[in-house]
Amino acid sequence: MTTSQGRRVTLFVTCIVDSLYPQIGEATVAILERLGITVHVPRGLTCCGQMAFNVGFRDDAYAIAGRTIEVLHGDDDVVLPSGSCAAMIRHLYPELFADSPHAAVAGYLARRTYELTEYLVDVLGVTQVGAHFDGAIAYHHSCHGLRFLGIKDQPRKLLEYVAGAKIVSLAGHDECCGFGGLFAIKQAAISETMLDRKLANIAASGADLVVMGDASCMTQIAGGLSRAGSPVKARHIAEVLANRV
Repeated sequence: MTTSQGRRVTLFVTCIVDSLYPQIGEATVAILERLGITVHVPRGLTCCGQMAFNVGFRDDAYAIAGRTIEVLHGDDDVVLPSGSCAAMIRHLYPELFADSPHAAVAGYLARRTYELTEYLVDVLGVTQVGAHFDGAIAYHHSCHGLRFLGIKDQPRKLLEYVAGAKIVSLAGHDECCGFGGLFAIKQAAISETMLDRKLANIAASGADLVVMGDASCMTQIAGGLSRAGSPVKARHIAEVLANRV
């Protein structure tokens, strides 16, 4: 297992993790500290502003994101257990703050922001983190991580080194689960149909555990599995890598 002694990162746990799934944040810290990295969690972080941005409330998004930029000032790499929020900072902050006084600092923050698995694999060169799970694992590729950040091989490389685990194929692994933030509310019927297809594919995979990199997808899929009475569990990849399943 590779170590990165002396390195320091700033962790942005994201609002959904902070509010609903603190165990994901704790697992992320455990992984990074196991690798010898010092983790800083600044006070005052709230939301990246993506929800407001996606529905067209640019002024609200600007205010929220401006506060995030202020709190994340410095030179640390910023790591998030979320492809969705990482994509917002890396790709949409430069757009949101273009031609504003924050343009330069937004660009600098974007260049030092990473989703957790890409940070481990692409920046640190780590694939073995000492994880163990007895059972079959299927991986669902969350939309923002896959399409905005190109996160595809990194999670699988990490999961392949989970001792005791069998990685199984998931049909439609790169198809949306139907959550999409407000999409699941405004287009409920379509969202439910997409989720039903995802659940059928999970059942056909033979997985004991379906793993993903975003808590929003985990909420959608876990809810569907629970309502269907399925024994399959949905977990964030950080929980698996930290042996917190």
